[in-house]
Amino acid sequence: MKRASILCLVMAAASTAAEIRESAFVIAGLRMLPERWNKQANFDKIERFAREAAGRGAQLVITPESFLDGYVANSGQNTPFHSREKYLAVGETIDGPYLTKIAGLARELRIHLLAGFAERRGEEMFNTVALFSPEGRLLTRYSKTHTANDEPHNAKGTEFPVVDTPLGRLGPLICMDRQLPETSRILAIKGAQLILVPAWGMYGEMNTVMMRTRAYENGVWVAFVHPHRVLIIDPGGRIVAQDDPNAGDQVVTTKVTIDPKARRGPIVHRRAEIYGELLRR
Repeated sequence: MKRASILCLVMAAASTAAEIRESAFVIAGLRMLPERWNKQANFDKIERFAREAAGRGAQLVITPESFLDGYVANSGQNTPFHSREKYLAVGETIDGPYLTKIAGLARELRIHLLAGFAERRGEEMFNTVALFSPEGRLLTRYSKTHTANDEPHNAKGTEFPVVDTPLGRLGPLICMDRQLPETSRILAIKGAQLILVPAWGMYGEMNTVMMRTRAYENGVWVAFVHPHRVLIIDPGGRIVAQDDPNAGDQVVTTKVTIDPKARRGPIVHRRAEIYGELLRR
């Protein structure tokens, strides 16, 4: 056998071994309430709680939805009206000063850090999360794809990225995205083993049932992180960690073990060839 062929076989074997390697790590959901419009105060809180999480062994740390700006995009009942110009002014580019600080924090603490922020791209705004590596490198970003028409100044995302990390394959969603079963299913089909769901809206009993269902039906871990609620759910739909409802801001940590050979749940019985009707408007 030629040397090149042998090398290819060795590389393929190494790749396969990497794909089936089990991963065990500590995840942290930061249940914390931001201050609207105050990026400096909110970054300070991210820093403080991320340090606490890292001190407790966390290798993946998640903030709530649009935490950096305080989720000022929402035009809900309790949110004062604001102009598009004011919203553009609070927007942060992917290489802006506060995202650079967040990347530096991930690098300093040697953690994966997922942060939510109002992203500015030229004259467009997006509700975005960015995932940074322990080296401070941007691994992926995701922009919210579904709203209840309550973010009048935001454009909607159109892509569902899944990123390979040493922890496993991670796929982000944001808040309302989780209410559409197709979004989690797309991530699972693309190989996500852990779905990260920073959120701001509903977080009560119905949400708990929904998040447990998303985990079970797709055979994936789910991490739901909200200013008032954190849920870490295993692929069987069991809650393995959650916040203390009687406490305020807090760090919720637990150990996650990802076994890529153990895909389970209804997803393994899919018959994609008969689901064409799902694509009809």
